[in-house]
Amino acid sequence: MSSPSSLDRSMSAALLRRQQISSFRSLTLAPQGSIDFSSNDFLSLSASASFRASFQRELSRIAHAPLGSGGSRLLDGNSVYAEDLEVDIAGFLQGKAGLLFNSGFDANSGFFACVPQPGDVVVYDELIHASVHEGMRLSRAGRTLPFAHNDVGALEAVLRELVDGDQLVRDGKRNVFVAVETLYSMDGDLAPLQGIVDTIERVFGGGNGYLIVDEAHSTGVYGDMGRGLVCELGLEEKVFARLHTFGKALACNGAIILCSPLVRQYLINYARTLIFTTSLSLPALAAVRAAFTLLWNGDTRDAQDRLHSSIKHLHNQLSRLTSTANCVLQNSDQNNTPIVSVLTPKPRLLAKYLQDRLYLVRPIVYPTVPRGKERVRICVHSANTHEEVDGLVARIGEWVEQEEKAAAVTDMKANL
Repeated sequence: MSSPSSLDRSMSAALLRRQQISSFRSLTLAPQGSIDFSSNDFLSLSASASFRASFQRELSRIAHAPLGSGGSRLLDGNSVYAEDLEVDIAGFLQGKAGLLFNSGFDANSGFFACVPQPGDVVVYDELIHASVHEGMRLSRAGRTLPFAHNDVGALEAVLRELVDGDQLVRDGKRNVFVAVETLYSMDGDLAPLQGIVDTIERVFGGGNGYLIVDEAHSTGVYGDMGRGLVCELGLEEKVFARLHTFGKALACNGAIILCSPLVRQYLINYARTLIFTTSLSLPALAAVRAAFTLLWNGDTRDAQDRLHSSIKHLHNQLSRLTSTANCVLQNSDQNNTPIVSVLTPKPRLLAKYLQDRLYLVRPIVYPTVPRGKERVRICVHSANTHEEVDGLVARIGEWVEQEEKAAAVTDMKANL
């Protein structure tokens, strides 16, 4: 038997280090009969009979079209169906134009890799998604600068420092892109979007400040008919580009960037994540149209209402829990978001305790979140009943009580 190669030894050592610092990742399956408090299926469409029926109707309508995409959009993967879908989604979401991508990661990384011009600056919320970091890493931007999460004052300080210190920015000859999300997937809090828009307009008199908004987790959840937070606030004209993904509340896969026709054409020419990948297949496109058909027919309004009822109930029930060293509610000041982070130094133990009782949650640990910010993330869905929410919160309370008793016993023994 041959000895392990240098590469094998290097990879094995890297994996062992991850195991030793409790950051090892592995694929898992949900236990049979689990109640979902983990996935991003906020409208519970993945198990919806109405969505399945809409999808089947759409497949029947296009029964004679080729199922495969055939190649990249620039070669043989384009179709009238894809272009019509882009137009219809952009119209529904009140955007000027739209361009489909295979995923939100591809859309973000492709956009930020090519749109900032040489020497431009990208300013980003410190908790922005990894896909934006990937795009910035590949971009020609001269500088990438973070600002404190959801802190409008911190954003303004960074922007004013840029204006004061860079003549080209001050004269409107160098562009500054500001990257934010509407609903952050780990902390579960909403961006102060109106304040961010006002700040950019106040600082950049030359019109060279551009806001890019990732609506991945807010699509389907906020706004009339699930159009997202930008539309809910009426800020469509204030945003340079918006990303809406289909893999969360819409139970599909893929994404669209809403932008001007000029930016769309530029992305077609320069976004490598579009140019060099096989496009979405016809069944994937049909599923997206089926989901949006439910939205623009108003068929998801009841699900959206149920979701927000469950969100309110979850936050009300969690607010009764007393924060301790073993359990701190991350976003207890925001009670209208479907994502709640329960900070704990023992996220795997809490997650396992809940999973063993068939409440599906996931531990989130470093490097996904910073050290000291480990948590169990709770996602509520329209199909979650108030009784299920009550059961989940009760089990969290039980675990906290057990941990506090165990800590008290340990302290007592240490003092003997």
